[in-house]
Amino acid sequence: MPEITDLLKDWNEGDDAAFDRVIPLVDEELKKIARGYMCKEKRERLLQTTDLVQEALMRLIKKNVTWENRRQFYAIVARRMRQVLIYYAKKRPQAERADIADVLIPDEQRSKEIILLDEALRKFEKLYKRPAKVVEYRYFTGWTVKKIAEQLRVSPKTVERDWESARAWLKREMTGELVMK
Repeated sequence: MPEITDLLKDWNEGDDAAFDRVIPLVDEELKKIARGYMCKEKRERLLQTTDLVQEALMRLIKKNVTWENRRQFYAIVARRMRQVLIYYAKKRPQAERADIADVLIPDEQRSKEIILLDEALRKFEKLYKRPAKVVEYRYFTGWTVKKIAEQLRVSPKTVERDWESARAWLKREMTGELVMK
């Protein structure tokens, strides 16, 4: 939607009213992203979907981000949502684990998964930027392979390869075990 990109650019240039106009246009997509994150949380979670969207946006408003387009906007907001959840997971005593795609952590070890994943993903991201984004989009936002491919401007097959290699690397980093097919 070119309108979103135009409003983001207007917001960059100091038009605060552009922010008010862009939110209704992006709200549903942001809630989908937040639901993707929140479905990984336990029922006792501290935030609701709308709260996660609002907190991520509030933290971004305080930063001086130069918005280029809607893809970049969604990617940055998704990352900020992840950071908000990590922040709350670290604050919470005995943080609950989220299910990380059946192969990464056995059920009996789930109490610190989200924190372990964040630490491993930070290491992974320094080595492999695009596959780390694939993990972030697929696991945290729940995006499809097709949507991730569009976002990253690569083929769906590349996304699938990145996902498989990332899962193996993250499993090894988090548990010391290899993923076997």
